[in-house]
Formats: sequence, C-alpha cells, structure tokens
Amino acid sequence: MSTTHDTHGKVDQATGVSTTGHEWDGISELNNPLPRWWLWVWYACIVWAIGYWILYPAWPLVSSATPGILGWHSRSAVAVQIADLNAIRAESAAKLTNASLEQIEQTPALLSLARAQGRVAFADNCAPCHGAGGGGATGFPNLNDDDWLWGGSLEQIQTTIEHGIRSTDPDTRQGNMPAFGKDGILQKPEISAVADYVRTLSGIAKPGADFDKGKEVFAANCAACHGEDGKGNLELGAPNLTDGIWLFGSDKATIEYGIVNGRGNVMPAWHARLDPTTIKALAVYVHSLGGGR
Repeated sequence: MSTTHDTHGKVDQATGVSTTGHEWDGISELNNPLPRWWLWVWYACIVWAIGYWILYPAWPLVSSATPGILGWHSRSAVAVQIADLNAIRAESAAKLTNASLEQIEQTPALLSLARAQGRVAFADNCAPCHGAGGGGATGFPNLNDDDWLWGGSLEQIQTTIEHGIRSTDPDTRQGNMPAFGKDGILQKPEISAVADYVRTLSGIAKPGADFDKGKEVFAANCAACHGEDGKGNLELGAPNLTDGIWLFGSDKATIEYGIVNGRGNVMPAWHARLDPTTIKALAVYVHSLGGGR
C-alpha cells in the first residue's frame, strides 16, 4: 500500500467535498465535518465529566481519593441503607432476640423470620465448608442427615456455633482422636485389625480372620470414646461407627489413615463475629436442616 500526502488538499470530483490531503492507493480521505448532534453529545460528556470530578470522589491520591464537594461515598451510602433496613426490621428483630429457641420453633411467624435470617447467615459464613445446602463434604459434616457429632438439639447447635470446635475460644468443644500409629500406641498389624473390625460395626464388611484381634484392640483403645458398642459419645464429639455415615470415608485405607494420624478438624467460634440474634437464627436454621435429636 502506498500513501501520499497533499498538504494543500483538493476537491473530490465525484462528491464536490474537499479532501484532507491524505491518499491511499488512489483513495482520498474526504474532509467531512462531524455531525452536529455528535459534537453536542461529546461536549455534554465533557461538561458532565468535569462536573463529576468536582462533585464526587474521582481523582486517586496516595491512600484515598478526592472527596468531592458533595462528600458522597458508596460505602457510606450502603451503611445508611443498612441502617434504614435495620430500623425497619427492629421490631421483628427484637421479638426474635427476646424469644427463647423453643418459643421461636413454636411460633410460625418467628420461625419463618429466624429461618430467613439464618439462611442468609449460613450462606455468608457456613456454606464455604458445609456447602450451600448443608450437604457437607469430606471432612465437613453433612447437616441434613440428623447425625450429629456434638448433638443436634437447638441448645447444642447454638453452643457449637458460639464457641466452635477445637477453636481458640476458652469454652470451645474439645475432643481429639489420638494418633495411635504416629505416637507408637498401636503397631501396623493392630491398626489393620481394628480398621477391619470398625468396618464390621456398620455392616460394610464381614468379620474376617482378625476379627477377634480387632475387637480386642478396639475395646482397649477406642471404646473409651466411641463406646463399647461403637455408637459414639456426643460429649467428646466421637462419631457413631455403626450408622454407616462416615465423615472422611469408609474404605479401609482412610480408616487406617485416621487411626495412624488421628483426627481433629477445627470449626471457628462465631460469637465474636455474629451477634446473639444472628447466632440464634442460625441455630434454628441448621436445626431445621437435619431435624435435631
């Protein structure tokens, strides 16, 4: 492509419009003026932009921005909207605050309010671990199955939310499973035997040649927390090993891994982040997922 520049320009014979003096391979650029409406829109945008710079936060500074004459800020606007919303909800929130957990469950209007507020709090704070619907994941309990490590009553759920599990809170729930293999308490043959025995408790495996040995190891090392019948202990967070519900998995390798290395997942204490009313609503919502017991 060749380009020529005629600084004086000329008139295009076909249109009668002067050119800009630019020509590409014999094609000249016409010097048509911009549409007037387009120019006025452009000028209006310039005026609007200048006005915006003056009235609203616009120019970035080292650690902030120019505040603008109006002093408006999106964060403060949201804070005002939230305050207005809380004022509207104040009466209903007060009823929820003053009612006991049992009264909330027995009062349809309060129950509906608590579930709605609890659902939002759950999505913001609990769903990353327990899932959007409370279905859980490997290592994170399913809240829908009515199988509870620390108890599923309203009061027990509220306590768990407030103080957490193995958290830094002084009143947190405590109960770690020892690392029987890593700490040298059990040897490999004993770990293999007790893993096989545990799988028979829920019926996922039939008793094998090492059944008696596994039962003996279980009675000496595991029954103190899980119970002689393997049905668990809510006070210690020891799971029921007979119901077929497994937090980490039911295959032998996974069970052996837990016996060797121990288990002790952590749930944070929420009382410092969530207000008492929100925790109460969250307890009601979680209780409604699994039914409690």
